[in-house]
Amino acid sequence: MRCIRLSMGSMKTIIRLSAAGPNKTGSVSMKKIFLALAAASLLSVFAWAQDSVLKSGHPDEYTVQKGDTLWDISGRFLNTPWMWPEIWHVNPQIENPHLIYPGDVIKLIYLDGQPRLTLERTLKLAPGTTKLSPSVRVQSAEEAITAIPLDKIDSFLSRSRILESNELDISPYMLAGPDRRLIVGEGDAAYARGNFAEGLTNYGIFRKGKIYKDPVTGEILGIYAQGIGTVNIDKIQGEVATVHVVRSYEEIRQGDRLLPSEDRSVDSIFFPSAPDTDIEGAIIDVEGGVTQVGKYNVVMVNRGEREGLQIGNVLAIYKKGEVVRDRVQGGSIALPDERAGLLMVFRTFDKMSLGLVLEADRPLAVTDKVKNP
Repeated sequence: MRCIRLSMGSMKTIIRLSAAGPNKTGSVSMKKIFLALAAASLLSVFAWAQDSVLKSGHPDEYTVQKGDTLWDISGRFLNTPWMWPEIWHVNPQIENPHLIYPGDVIKLIYLDGQPRLTLERTLKLAPGTTKLSPSVRVQSAEEAITAIPLDKIDSFLSRSRILESNELDISPYMLAGPDRRLIVGEGDAAYARGNFAEGLTNYGIFRKGKIYKDPVTGEILGIYAQGIGTVNIDKIQGEVATVHVVRSYEEIRQGDRLLPSEDRSVDSIFFPSAPDTDIEGAIIDVEGGVTQVGKYNVVMVNRGEREGLQIGNVLAIYKKGEVVRDRVQGGSIALPDERAGLLMVFRTFDKMSLGLVLEADRPLAVTDKVKNP
């Protein structure tokens, strides 16, 4: 940490002026000294803040590589990657400066003495020549780097859902396949029964899964709907529809439910950030039903939009302190909870959220606590 130190000569001057008495000159001098000390204190605070934000050994600039994530890049510069929004400086000469592409250069600059990260973009002029410029480059948003690895959360981006009501119980369902088969697959024609929305032809096929409850209050937080496949409606006669199975991720069975397809692409262009409110919750489940949780596992958290959680929020994960026997005073005592990892929220619902574990210092588990980082 940088410190502002006064020399011994300066200290002696202060002592002499302090003992000079309440004359006018002494009063003015003391005022100047106090102002100088206040300024020095502010400089010290700024220096401390700068040191606490920037990672030791950070680069002055970094060229973005294919496969990088915003979390990776934040970690190169910052001790706390979720502080990215606080030091990101938007380059006004770049269109869509929040979209970062491979080949872009992230530079560390200082504005009013404070560290800021900004973007420069490489424009290809001719084979073998490049020019750093804040100008526009035509690229699609799909080519931009994402906050976290999307392949780790794919099933929750395009397949499965968390429902906040029992809508599966009243939705149309798969009735039978060709030749009265009860199991159908991709490419098959089949029949479904129910009340179909007028004009909608694309449906997802879902199977009801776990009902998530708050481990403390017992409140129902959401219902897991596992994505099984997709169908197109060919024709409807009364309550029965003829459907064509477009895609199946596993065997489609009689009784699997249909929900209208929706644009389920989650916005991946967001910055890591700390929650705006105090959050205290717990991991209530992990994708795949495993008991041990590690890096890049998707977890369910019993806190959501009503508690103030937003996409991109980072939460610290704490292992519950063990209960040990005190052989000196007798009895048992719980040890303090220990911080053991970090997760980023990538999808929020009213009462719960989905997060991706980005750091795990030790094996994590369901019931581990989550708090502000």
